[in-house]
Amino acid sequence: MRALFLSDVAAPRVNGVSTSIDVFRRELAALGVATPLVAPRYSAEAAEPGVTRLPGRVIPFDREDRFVRPRRFAAAARREVFDLIHVHTPFAAHAAGVRVARELGVPLVETWHTDFENYFEHYVPLLPRFAARACARYLAVRIGRAVDHLVVPSCEMAEVLAGYGIGTPRTVIATGIATDDLGGGDGGRFRARHGIPVDRPVVVHVGRVAHEKNLAFLLRAVALAWREVPEILLVVAGEGPAKASLQQLAMDLGLAGRTLWLGYLDRRTELADVYLAADLFAFSSRTETQGLVLLEAMSLGVPVVALAERGTRDLLACERGALVPRASEPEFAAALVRLLNDQGLRRRLGAEARELARSWSAAGSAATLAQLYRELLSRHAARSPI
Repeated sequence: MRALFLSDVAAPRVNGVSTSIDVFRRELAALGVATPLVAPRYSAEAAEPGVTRLPGRVIPFDREDRFVRPRRFAAAARREVFDLIHVHTPFAAHAAGVRVARELGVPLVETWHTDFENYFEHYVPLLPRFAARACARYLAVRIGRAVDHLVVPSCEMAEVLAGYGIGTPRTVIATGIATDDLGGGDGGRFRARHGIPVDRPVVVHVGRVAHEKNLAFLLRAVALAWREVPEILLVVAGEGPAKASLQQLAMDLGLAGRTLWLGYLDRRTELADVYLAADLFAFSSRTETQGLVLLEAMSLGVPVVALAERGTRDLLACERGALVPRASEPEFAAALVRLLNDQGLRRRLGAEARELARSWSAAGSAATLAQLYRELLSRHAARSPI
């Protein structure tokens, strides 16, 4: 079986969509499912088996991304051999996937990776908030109804799509994580490299530094926690369009010497170090469809303080391995202080986190997706004229 992956983003671009694509391609290959990928070229990436790179233009408001014309995606797709198409982004790749799937009469699957209702208001600033949300819902309905089946990373997002009136069949399949996804790690090595004393309280956040990630909330909560934990250090690993404004906010809050801003870290050689250097992992996003970085931190036994919003609720609902305050800066700060001041609680939640992460298996998620492919192909064959 061959499932053609089409996506407007892919590694080396760092985000949850890229990570999900990499995880599923690897795990599906182990199950005998080939997943040729068509995605943008970012610079001079080395040739990879099964990956077609397409030239595109830098997007002005987010220079990490590339715009590839739908016709280029479609032309590349037509050169591939596949049984079905799986689209991972709702832009040019989606338009091309719809066109080619209809031309060739093959099933079309799309994963709903992004909560666009909460995304648009940050990236279409000229529109009032209500108009941006209405536009996002309208586009979501058009996108959702254009495909044969939707894969949704969390139950919460499945309910959101149902609320939009999208009747397309959907299956909840989280990306999951493999035990060796991040390689080894050494938190002490990270602290030594950056001159952080072994006993300094460290809060880590990993993720794209973008407006929709609610990092201003996190900075203000850390500023409140600083009153109770004077040596607190917030480490932010990632890049994005909001970085400069957030760094200015940190300075305005008096956190200039209490924040360490890192760029992207190599997933196999550096990322585990920063997770393991943390006393806790903090996550304040309210727009996630799943929240893979939470799962990564938990898999390494790092306790979490996070908001349970949108897609993170599936992971955090049981409140194992995590403190889950309401979306209030004082309450979030209080949770940070409580966990930083209680080593026993950190130890207990860290053990719970590691155990919980084991139940979110990448291999199991891939097996569910492969079974969905088989069912779609079987139903498609039954409907096709002999």
